[in-house]
Amino acid sequence: MSTHYPHPIIAREGWPFLAASVVAAVFVTHFAGWWSVPFWIIALFVLQFFRDPPRRIPQDPTAVLSPADGRVVVVEQALDPYRKVEALKISVFMNVFNVHSNRSPVDGVVERVEYNAGSFVNAALSKASLENERNAVLVRMGDGTPITFVQIAGLVARRILCYTREGDTLSRGQRYGFIRFGSRVDVYLPLTARAKVAIGDKVSATETVLAELG
Repeated sequence: MSTHYPHPIIAREGWPFLAASVVAAVFVTHFAGWWSVPFWIIALFVLQFFRDPPRRIPQDPTAVLSPADGRVVVVEQALDPYRKVEALKISVFMNVFNVHSNRSPVDGVVERVEYNAGSFVNAALSKASLENERNAVLVRMGDGTPITFVQIAGLVARRILCYTREGDTLSRGQRYGFIRFGSRVDVYLPLTARAKVAIGDKVSATETVLAELG
């Protein structure tokens, strides 16, 4: 994957949606005047949903960064279903008002990318990790530390986009994917990692440290 993935202020994934909503709003404005207000509100919603601002990247090599904006809904010991080992699981839930660009939480090489079709239950629920449509990226850091992070579709989300593949090298904070319209990201870490967030905390992709590696 190119390390120069374009990241304008409005994510490229949203350009068709934004263009369509603005054209519709202009069309209705021309023919119906003030009746077009709801269409402009929709256009503004699309604009805010697909915003993708630059982020400051912490350089501490032991820091595991948040892969998404949102709210922490899980901090617990759990089985990493992709590596079949016990792990520290931290989950971030994104609502429709959060930035939905996903970023790598660590530096490392992609060992495997695994997609699983599934249902679309509320991504805030625990069962979403195993039942919903999801895409897992398994990374091995330079010191051998294994990290797994999983994009999970939500109740409204209907498309997971992932731009990395086996053998790619990811840098912390690098954009590697996008989920449209509400979703969740699970991160599985070694049990020696120390969580730096708690359930209910609001986090920002890249800028918030989820955990420190032991």
